[in-house]
Amino acid sequence: MFPISLFLLLLVTIVGLYLLVRLFLYRTALILVVKKWVHWVEDGIHVHQTFKVPEFNDNVQENQFYRQVFTYLNSLASIEDSDFTNLFSGKKSNDIILCLDDNQIVHDTFLGARVSWKNEVLKGEDENCRRTLLLNMKKKDKRRILRPYLQHIHNAVSDDLEQKRRELKLYMNAQSDHRSTGRWRSLPFTHSSTFDTMAMDPDLKNKVKSDLEAFLKSKQYYHRLGRVWKRSYLLYGPSGTGKSSFVAAMAKFLSYDVYDIDLSRVSDDSDLKMLLLQTSNKSLIVIEDLERFVNEQSTRVSLSGILTFMDGIVSSCCGDEKIMVFTMNGKELIDSSLLRPGRIDVHIYFPLCSFNSFKTLANSYLGIRDHKLFPQVEEIFQSGATMSPAEIGEILIVNRSSPSRALKSVITALQTGDGRGSGKIGRRMTENCSSRPAAGESDGESGGVFWNHKDSVPVAKEFRKLYGILRLRSNKKTGPSDHDSEMMER
Repeated sequence: MFPISLFLLLLVTIVGLYLLVRLFLYRTALILVVKKWVHWVEDGIHVHQTFKVPEFNDNVQENQFYRQVFTYLNSLASIEDSDFTNLFSGKKSNDIILCLDDNQIVHDTFLGARVSWKNEVLKGEDENCRRTLLLNMKKKDKRRILRPYLQHIHNAVSDDLEQKRRELKLYMNAQSDHRSTGRWRSLPFTHSSTFDTMAMDPDLKNKVKSDLEAFLKSKQYYHRLGRVWKRSYLLYGPSGTGKSSFVAAMAKFLSYDVYDIDLSRVSDDSDLKMLLLQTSNKSLIVIEDLERFVNEQSTRVSLSGILTFMDGIVSSCCGDEKIMVFTMNGKELIDSSLLRPGRIDVHIYFPLCSFNSFKTLANSYLGIRDHKLFPQVEEIFQSGATMSPAEIGEILIVNRSSPSRALKSVITALQTGDGRGSGKIGRRMTENCSSRPAAGESDGESGGVFWNHKDSVPVAKEFRKLYGILRLRSNKKTGPSDHDSEMMER
């Protein structure tokens, strides 16, 4: 019979071997637990000092060093050892990114010293979050590592931040009646529009690109003149002519973040100033449909508040290298003080579609550069019928499987005026362009440089040319009138 004592001894041996194997396999976990105990005891013995890195500075402007530290902490391998963290998808579908969670603690080591960071998030009475990164280190290590450590963070993420700037963001102001920080809410700026996809005059595109490139290189020039390093554009024209897409193309070209200000969510003039102060450098600040807010009596932002926003002292204190863009359907009812030089540098008119613009749209939407129906489309455009690029683009999208059907649908819409805003209105808008200044000239009333599409006024030009020919023939047949003779003598 098998002895019980031998059986127990064998059982104990097996269990012991199992435990040893388990400890061997999970030795890293055991070491980690021991390290935590040692660090806990060590932290209790030494005196520590805490440093704050707030998201916003005293002027309620974004703290650039906060962005650097936040990027650095998210790149640490120790973030994986935290008790909890956030997982996000990256730019590619198979990329997974680890990101700090609220009130999460991350440890780091530098020159043999151990430090910790806490992503502290406090919610105020106005329900707006105030974010601060807290650096905790032993007081005895402060003199030795603090400045070198902060410089190490700056050097480690400078290239990374430049890379992240290419991942553009769209910022929108949140509704609030309080003077609080963190009013901007952001999301990735994924608009696909570029200057290459814009259906507009190539010369105008090149002018805008050259102007923006010159602005990027003009820091010392602006400072030498004592002027704020910013530039402002007015984009105006009928709805659906590509003003918003043009803003996106500018942001892509500059690699600037976009701040889209909704004036209906601004409580008063002071709130508008606060929003401007919270924008970052290298940004594109946009106010769309400006005339709607200027002419509405119910708006809480005054005309003087908008003027101060454009070129006031606050504008000069909110940082450098900014582009301001204002859009509107028409500037006839706008106070001329809004449009004077210094407030608006460049005026760009966006007309309804011309035949040249149509060919660009057909190439983009249908992939065709020529078609047997093009002469018929051109003839209709020359007769004065027109539509907005957005309306024509929608027709081309619906009929993209058949270019012939798409062009026939465009012809029908132009002839019947079924383009939701085309027909007589389109003709009137085209004819009204005849009174606008030539490209590159000042309009004499509002100041600034006026840029226009070369092909935006074909009907008016042709009409004046035809009128001149008919008048000349009439004079040849009947002889000059007394008035004409007097004019000739003069």
